[in-house]
Amino acid sequence: MRVMGGRGLRVLKRGGLPVCVALLLAGCTSMPSSGEVRKADNGQQADADSQVRVFGIPPHSGESASEIVDGFLEATTSGEPDFATAKKYLATNLEHTWDPFTGITVLSGSPQSDGGDDTGPKDASTTVAVSGPKAALVDAKHAYQPDTGNFRATVHLVRQGKEWRIDALPNGLILSAADFHRIYHSVNMYYFAELDSDAERLGTRQQRLVADPVYLRQQQPDSLAATVAALLAGPTDWLSRAVAPAAPAGVRIYGKGPGEGVTLDDSQHLRVRLNKAADRLGTDACVRLADQLFATVQAQSSAKLLSAEVQHADGGTACSLPSSQAHGYGSANQIGSGAGQYFIGAAQHQLYELTPNGTAAHPVRGQFGSAKADLASVAVQREELMAAGVKSDGRQLVVGSLTDDEPFQASTLTSAAQDPRNGLSAPSWDGFGDLWVADRNPAVSKLYVLRGGTGAPAEVDVPELEGRVESLRVASDGVRIVLVVDKDGVKTLQLGWIERAGTQQRPQFSVMGLRDLTPNGESVSSVSWAGASQLVVLGSDVGGGQQIQYVNTDGFVAPAVASIGEAVSVAASEDTTQPLLVSNNGSVYWLPVDSNWKKVTPKGGSPVYPG
Repeated sequence: MRVMGGRGLRVLKRGGLPVCVALLLAGCTSMPSSGEVRKADNGQQADADSQVRVFGIPPHSGESASEIVDGFLEATTSGEPDFATAKKYLATNLEHTWDPFTGITVLSGSPQSDGGDDTGPKDASTTVAVSGPKAALVDAKHAYQPDTGNFRATVHLVRQGKEWRIDALPNGLILSAADFHRIYHSVNMYYFAELDSDAERLGTRQQRLVADPVYLRQQQPDSLAATVAALLAGPTDWLSRAVAPAAPAGVRIYGKGPGEGVTLDDSQHLRVRLNKAADRLGTDACVRLADQLFATVQAQSSAKLLSAEVQHADGGTACSLPSSQAHGYGSANQIGSGAGQYFIGAAQHQLYELTPNGTAAHPVRGQFGSAKADLASVAVQREELMAAGVKSDGRQLVVGSLTDDEPFQASTLTSAAQDPRNGLSAPSWDGFGDLWVADRNPAVSKLYVLRGGTGAPAEVDVPELEGRVESLRVASDGVRIVLVVDKDGVKTLQLGWIERAGTQQRPQFSVMGLRDLTPNGESVSSVSWAGASQLVVLGSDVGGGQQIQYVNTDGFVAPAVASIGEAVSVAASEDTTQPLLVSNNGSVYWLPVDSNWKKVTPKGGSPVYPG
């Protein structure tokens, strides 16, 4: 790989050293590799992008077939969006047909070539095998999914004049995990939830945008246009049945002029010019598309957008959405209005609420704060007006107010389990005000949803479930649910999407598309939503060591955060500005930004945020 005209870094790359060049500063610059898309200061982002550029090195005369393959693989790790240098390694017939955008095979280490067949000066063709252990696959819609096993591909080369050139190889890219996370970053696309039978009951005011993370190149001529193009291409295959696409098939960005038709001016007005296929958009569909554009772009901008305008191919305005009407404005769509921090006191088993940014707590109002509450677990409604709890015997579910002293409402859902560990799980509220809970009784282990928290329990079908649901957390969008599933003593992390069917009188709920997000080699004990497309997970490895890690909904696992003793449970908010909470050794701790764990008084456990 050549950087600033040098050749030596190809040798460094083959020796396993990191490749990184600062154009403005000496040394390497650390760059974010993945994870939840966070708002960053525009000045800092621009500065980081201007400091680091990696360029490919073209082939040199007399290189062997193996060197050509290695050079090609290294050139694909450059920052060139059109892969111009990499294509110089290809034979004429392949240069215009090779498609690097069909997908990415991510290897845990650098791809290794076998050196190729022995060739003589008169040989016209040869093959070189490329292999390595897989870490993940990224499909043509930019969706990341962990994958293991051995990868092997054959690259065919021919002599073009006196030089070897590649004339056959698989489409897509082959990248090491390090190169992949240097070049690509996670970006949330936003689509409206498909509510099916619940649409009439919930109404348009309850519409929710669902985050769908994809990986896009960090350095490209117009990242804003690339983001909008990815949104218009539609949701990832995993989420496609649970959300509505942003626009009808065939609708794309204009593709010409400044920003290819996508602009964001200094006043933070977003304008997206579309092709002629968008002319058939009705008013309602156009406004929904503007809403999705608003949320997707806002999630990556440090400044607050003022409006999103959708334009026809001729430049005329199709519709415009001000920030005051956008679902994607701020974070209310994802997290609701509640930001309180709660836990169950150790002495009387009643519900406590932490003081804002403090280490002290006080009992909540009403029966949940009573010394006779007798709670084992609790879930606070996202608006913080109600709560639901499971009694210490694990058998009874109660619902009540957090604003008055009215008695508990006993739910019709009870467990017949004699052991509390086999009784009802901690409940969870979705963003529509419905309550989800699992009965862990080995004889009749089932998942239930109670409309409004007090409705008749509706059994939830989970056709792909293998094992018993130990705990669960529903995202505020009401579409995604994460389960901790126990099978033969091993607890795994399973993510699914919620299908709503039936009628208003006879609703039907299913959890579909279960995907395993368990960090490799771990058993999961606690999980919480920690962002629009991110979870925080408490787990232990086979050796008994405990870790707290952030896991994306696409399966990417971030490095572990600083743990604290032997934690029992973990809680986070979908508002990423809120601190992490854990229970450990009979006490609750919280982790402020850029600080250390702080102990909360009085003693207690089972910390939760609304939801």
